[in-house]
Amino acid sequence: MRSIGKALTAALAFACMSAGNTPAAADQGGVSFWLPGAFGSLAATPLVPGWSMAAIYIHSSVSAGGDVAASRAIAFPNRTVNLTVNLDARLDARVDVGIFAPTYVFATPVLGGQFAINVLAIYGRQQATIDALLTGALGPIGFATERSVNQSLSAFGDVFVQPTLRWNQGVHNYMVYGMANLPVGSYDPSRLVNLGLGHWSIDAGGGYTYFNPQTGWEFSGVAGLTYNFINPDLQYQNGIDAHLDWGLSRFVSKQMHLGLVGYYYQQLTGDSGSGATLGDFKSRVVGIGPQAGFLFPVGELQGYLNLKVYKEFAAEHRPEGWNAWVTFVISPPAPTPVSTTRMVRK
Repeated sequence: MRSIGKALTAALAFACMSAGNTPAAADQGGVSFWLPGAFGSLAATPLVPGWSMAAIYIHSSVSAGGDVAASRAIAFPNRTVNLTVNLDARLDARVDVGIFAPTYVFATPVLGGQFAINVLAIYGRQQATIDALLTGALGPIGFATERSVNQSLSAFGDVFVQPTLRWNQGVHNYMVYGMANLPVGSYDPSRLVNLGLGHWSIDAGGGYTYFNPQTGWEFSGVAGLTYNFINPDLQYQNGIDAHLDWGLSRFVSKQMHLGLVGYYYQQLTGDSGSGATLGDFKSRVVGIGPQAGFLFPVGELQGYLNLKVYKEFAAEHRPEGWNAWVTFVISPPAPTPVSTTRMVRK
């Protein structure tokens, strides 16, 4: 498996890097800045200097209920009775997103590592339905009502910028990254669905990849923290989020690798602001699933196709379901080692 080498690791690292972040479904309204599953196999391995292009399609189908409830007692002046209201709602949502992600890798080392910048532009369609049952009582008098709301939206999302810095030491690879969004995507606080977040966010973290070309085995893990700025339209600020993405795979041939991927997402601090009427609303979700990757030439360039599917569980204050990713990357080919022969002079 020695011939796998740089061509494979570079193509796969481009794919992981280009996944980046898109509007997902935690925090305010169940929507977070970080999209779990953005990193995967060989995330920290070196890239090939120059330009690469990635096209990513993501489909997500989720639902939520149960914990989406609220009750409040309102005391009326000069009255001894209270108004008590309870809301039980169920959310079903579907998201189809396309991402275009150019990446430039610098040839000149920075702090002894390899520096790259990745930019992600998003266009997609989101559809959501809420079925709600409202029950309550005014003193001894009870009441109930039902309502269903359905909305859909096709629009551009925010723009994301992600710099990375990578180091390689044999089979060990290390990476640090940063991420920020430009909140220019379609957003309306009165809508049920949005492709933009409506606020600024920053994220930073680090990753490690073990990759042995001789055996074909690799394992990658990337962890990070997200800080969210306040949403000025809603006066709502999401808490600090922690996330871990991982991938495990083995190359069964020079052109194909198979394995597992997964993620763990946990909100560390509660939501705040005058708009946070449901309290801290800390969110959590776990996902795991299979993956497959294929390498092939595209003219003089290197092509890579990756398929992965996540099934979610253990969700709290966040929609839960499944999501599928299709990633296609075109990158420069790895440089071919130059063989040298000893010159003999007579």
